This record gives sequence, structure tokens and C-alpha cells, in this order.
Amino acid sequence: MASKQTSGVAALRYATAFVDTALESKKTDAIEKDLNDLAAMIEGSSDLQKLIQSPLVSREGQQKCVQEVAKKAKFQDITANLLSLLAQNRRLNMINAVISAVHADLANRRGEIVAEVQTAFKLSKEQEKALQEALTKAVGKTVAVKVAVQEDLLGGMVVTVGSQMIDDSVKRKLERLQIAMKSSANTNSASAKVANEN
Repeated sequence: MASKQTSGVAALRYATAFVDTALESKKTDAIEKDLNDLAAMIEGSSDLQKLIQSPLVSREGQQKCVQEVAKKAKFQDITANLLSLLAQNRRLNMINAVISAVHADLANRRGEIVAEVQTAFKLSKEQEKALQEALTKAVGKTVAVKVAVQEDLLGGMVVTVGSQMIDDSVKRKLERLQIAMKSSANTNSASAKVANEN
């Protein structure tokens, strides 16, 4: 438990320094895109997951690989530097925690709340927008939605807004939105209709 807390504090430290650097360089949008792309790459590559998690890969091996990844993906220099630093300090295994902390930090600086959403199916851009609008109305503050697909949810949707559980009225609204999303007929307009409900 203590080590998990320590890792969380370390991830937050890296994230804060990274966001500060991005703000100074006026590259927050670019690094946010980099991290979204990186998260998708990690999710879709078992080799990349092994590289990040395996203690058997040397420090130098990790550094070389993440530099190659950053180069091929055309990441910003500061994103590439973050990955190299994590590898150098043997902290690459906390990259997902760092990514989450960066998104939370950026959202906080924009006055937003981050909603972690787990769905059993991939959402379209229109569906993500409808979900974001529904959550923003329900919570009463601007919500930044971070969606992750987890197929074992068996068609369900799990939403965590900030550090609090959502109440029943929000759950009901999200259930209606979920039904609209799964409907084969006119999904996008149905989603928009639910998102605009009071």
C-alpha cells in the first residue's frame, strides 16, 4: 500500500514538472496529443507493455526503445525527454500513472474535472462529445472525459468523476445515454438528444 502511494506521488511529481515545461513552451495541446497517442500505442502493443513493465530490460535498452518510439511517432522533444528520463530513472513502469496525472493537471489548470470512463465498446467522437456534454450538465462544471475500453464490462459503463462517485440522477442520465449509444438507429442524434436533456 505504501509503495503504491509512493509511486503515485512520484508520478505526480513527473507530471507536474512535465506540464510546467509544456506551459512554458506553449505546447500543452501538442503534449496532450502525444500522451493520448502513447496511451493508445501501449494499449495496442504487448511488446510495448513488456518493455515498460519488465525488470529484465536494462535501463539502456528501455531508453533506446522509448527514443525510437518517440521518433517514429514524431512526439514533441519534451515528451521524448520525459520518456527517456523515466527510463533512465527506472520509472517507465509508472508511465500510465504519469499520463493520468498529466491529464488531471491540465484539466485542473483549465478549471475542468476529469471523468474516467470505462466502456465495453469504443465510442465515436460524436458519442464522446455527447457523453462529455451530459456529464458537464449533470455535474455543473466543465468535464474532461477520458475513455478506456474494457470489454469485460459486458456492455456496461463505469464513470468516476473526480474522486467522487456519481449520484443516482447522473447514473440514470448516463444509462439513457448508454442505451442511445448502443441503439443502431440514428445513434448520434439520439446521443445528442440525451446530452441536451436537463
